[in-house]
Amino acid sequence: MDRSRRGDVRPGHDPAVSAVCLPSRAVGPGGRVARRAALACLLLVASTIIVYLGRDGYRDAADPGQPLTFLACAYYATVTLSTTGYGDIVPVTQVDRLVNILLLTPIRVIFLILLIGTTLEVLTERTRLSWRISRWRSKVSGHTVVVGYGTKGRSALTTLREAGLEATAIVIVDILPDALAEANRAGLVGVVGDATRRGVLNSAEIRQAARVVVAVGRDDTAVLIALTARQLSPTATIIAAVREAENEPLLRQSGADQVVVSSDAAGRLLGLATLDPGVGQVMVELLDRGQGLELTGRPATVGEIGRPVRDAVAGAVAVLRAGAVLSLDDPRAGQLLDGDRIVLVAAAQAPPGPPGLAQR
Repeated sequence: MDRSRRGDVRPGHDPAVSAVCLPSRAVGPGGRVARRAALACLLLVASTIIVYLGRDGYRDAADPGQPLTFLACAYYATVTLSTTGYGDIVPVTQVDRLVNILLLTPIRVIFLILLIGTTLEVLTERTRLSWRISRWRSKVSGHTVVVGYGTKGRSALTTLREAGLEATAIVIVDILPDALAEANRAGLVGVVGDATRRGVLNSAEIRQAARVVVAVGRDDTAVLIALTARQLSPTATIIAAVREAENEPLLRQSGADQVVVSSDAAGRLLGLATLDPGVGQVMVELLDRGQGLELTGRPATVGEIGRPVRDAVAGAVAVLRAGAVLSLDDPRAGQLLDGDRIVLVAAAQAPPGPPGLAQR
């Protein structure tokens, strides 16, 4: 069975292997080499100038009694910084020997560090990354895991961020390294790997997650991911998207709390816009959080319990009770109960801060 989001798995990539990718500002290898080469050349030029300014205090075995030429100064600076030290040119005055100690020796050390800088940087980067990942694992809890960084996944993330969820409270899981690189650039933590594998979801700390959003391109993959996620995290709320409505019951049986049929939803929205463009426009605004109207939900308050929803809440359009949606005309909505959630339409407004998302 194909477990990738966009067809076959990329050649050379093992989907069973996961790796945590933390957001950072990356510099390409070409840029690193160019930067080091420029700094090395600058150090060489500076050393040559220092030697040239004190050229009268040096002795050249090839031309004794004569001050060093600029080429000889460059030659001496090169063999000195590279620690070759042939000994054919040596400082003979106290001042120039002091200059070698105080200036050329520190420059030589920096030059050597540049020569082995790539190895040192790799070791340092690995240590730093390992420390950052350990620190992230020790702090992450109650986060949202989004599986799939495609069109649906990015749209879901946009809504989550507009609702006030911090980027640090979101973890992306995708099988494509390029998708994770894009997520990192957006400031999101990512895990590269096949989300149907337990190890990959464990790398996303799914046991501590509050919510899991499954937004992959294949229904069979979504079912496997939901099943694995439910086994690893019995208490997390799992929301999944499927293309075909006939797969919705299977996905619910696999552990999904909510299932969105993407093809049906898009088709119904197209039908509404065709029959009545105004209704279609309202639906688009309801889906676009922060623009015009927005659809929100909240628990029924103590003062509202026992009252009809029509009289208790202005703008209410439905009541959620024990997983069922009650319309305002439903007799059961004539009396709000403890635990009911009220769905209402209101004017869009900016979120007051970064609160946690309300649980379903």
